[in-house]
Amino acid sequence: MSGTSRPAAVTDAVTNDALMDALWDSLADYYGDFTAAAAEAGLTASQAKALTVLRRGPAAMRSLATTLHCDASNITGIVDRLETRGLVRREASPTDRRVKNVLLTDDGVRTVESIRAGMHGTHSALDALADADRGALHELLRRLFAGPAARPGPGPRALG
Repeated sequence: MSGTSRPAAVTDAVTNDALMDALWDSLADYYGDFTAAAAEAGLTASQAKALTVLRRGPAAMRSLATTLHCDASNITGIVDRLETRGLVRREASPTDRRVKNVLLTDDGVRTVESIRAGMHGTHSALDALADADRGALHELLRRLFAGPAARPGPGPRALG
């Protein structure tokens, strides 16, 4: 965090601007750590992001492009380079042979694990949290970014 303002007390109202600044600072640190770990593995951040998405399971090329917020032609190049390195493979979808699914290979799984293990700054920050704080952070992030179905209450602003 920037350190230019005092931490909000539990009873202080925190504005969306303050939350957005905190998210920005946190994500900037996380992304820097991720990018450095990816570079250590000889990958670009985009290639490492693709592997990270595939860690959750196979994905169709178009779905991968949507998840990574990039054009389908970009994902083709990313997957081509990952496939050349033996980190992913493509196979026809069992339900639609026109669709190509991308899957991690064993080397791809090891590479993702290596990248995540190499994110020392992120691990240090998370390790500094008490177990209750880690649980609360996980639940808040899950509710905040998992979509309306994961949010309690009447609308998208409900966090409580």
